[in-house]
Amino acid sequence: MKSLSPFYNTFEVAIKNCWPMLALFIVIITVLRITKIIINHEEFIFHKEFFRLLAVLYFLLLYYMLLTTEGASSGFNIIPFKEMTRYTIGSKSFFYNVIGNIVLFIPFGFITSWYLKSKKTFQNVLITTIISLTAECIQFYIGRAFDIDDIILNVLGSIVGFIIYVFAETIEKHLPKFLRNNIFYNIIAIIVFILIILLFGSIWGIRI
Repeated sequence: MKSLSPFYNTFEVAIKNCWPMLALFIVIITVLRITKIIINHEEFIFHKEFFRLLAVLYFLLLYYMLLTTEGASSGFNIIPFKEMTRYTIGSKSFFYNVIGNIVLFIPFGFITSWYLKSKKTFQNVLITTIISLTAECIQFYIGRAFDIDDIILNVLGSIVGFIIYVFAETIEKHLPKFLRNNIFYNIIAIIVFILIILLFGSIWGIRI
């Protein structure tokens, strides 16, 4: 866990710095969505609404973690595997720069696959490459480094997320019928919600 601490510390800083934006977006999205449901007499399904909200919050945090300039270094690398291979496997730098870039995009691969209902790897890879390439270009423009290795690692992480999505879809089809209803999924969503509250509370120093 100590090796993963640099990546977790970045996440912790992102939460602390982004909380005003996150809080405002949560209220905006929640109010708009609830109003739309009431006006159009739509069915409210907690786990679906909660997952959509989590997806938006993830993209907001992704923006901060990719494009913040605080403590960032500059440079330009278009040689594949040049940067990632210079880190010693198991070192903090390896976990932060290699594993971190993979983990960061696992939710992206899952969310995009869920949204598109896509089970084709090529579509996932293409979308992630476009997004990651765009982020790297912006990073270079704002004084950070452009690194082709980051794109490779981001795509790899997205593929892992895609695999998790396909696996989850396969498992769901074989679950007993009583485990495939909204009540069961709502319970899981509530548990995840509580865990997130506890996580954010620990980051903000709030003990529940």
